[in-house]
Amino acid sequence: MAANATLASVPDKHWQARVELACAFRWAARLDMHESIANHFSYALNESGRQFLINPGGRHFSRIRASDLLLIDLDAPDASTSSATDPTAMALHSALHRNHKHARCLLHTHSRYATALACLQDPTLPPIEQNAMRFFERVAVDDGFDGMGLGDEAERVGRLLGNKPILLMGNHGVLVAAESIGQAFDDLYYFERACELYFIARSSGLPLRVVSDEIARKTRQQWLEYPNFAQQHFTALLQILDEEEPDYRA
Repeated sequence: MAANATLASVPDKHWQARVELACAFRWAARLDMHESIANHFSYALNESGRQFLINPGGRHFSRIRASDLLLIDLDAPDASTSSATDPTAMALHSALHRNHKHARCLLHTHSRYATALACLQDPTLPPIEQNAMRFFERVAVDDGFDGMGLGDEAERVGRLLGNKPILLMGNHGVLVAAESIGQAFDDLYYFERACELYFIARSSGLPLRVVSDEIARKTRQQWLEYPNFAQQHFTALLQILDEEEPDYRA
């Protein structure tokens, strides 16, 4: 996939997307949901998913700026980004952007608690508290891990998401998909929180209080209908960075 891609020029009309994606990187680092210089976030700039922003290889999340993000055009001929971004990122993110129209923003991490869940024989997140209920029946699980996400493996994984916002990648990590950067980051944050609380509850050794499917679905719908929650959350994160790390906008 990388052999058919190139870096494109940076049109001003995409600058706000660059700023928001840079904010997502900085906050993932602040919240310890990153892993060294690994993991990748991307944002599709067109409906086909063949043009998207993604982080360059070798750059720590805590240092990424809006201008650092690569603009990838999969239809541009005679060029390769193999030296600019990670080949697994190109393969996996391009497959997901192409296969799922709602996946405008993709956030892939090896965050601690979601990845721990992905390592369990039964990676189900039970509805034991309202954050977990938010994702009830909204998690796709990949249980066919077959090595690093290259070539056929990326295409296989890229078809698994369906219309769900969370892809729990067995033996690997988690991927969040949404139509906006703010929604994707909000989902990433709350899914990680839900996984953390689940492991804390399990570690007590006491019986879990699991609500009924009916209550879980009701609470999920309340989350989905909560007015403008994700964007308000993300706007607050932008405001904090504007005060404390304004260079992310550069």
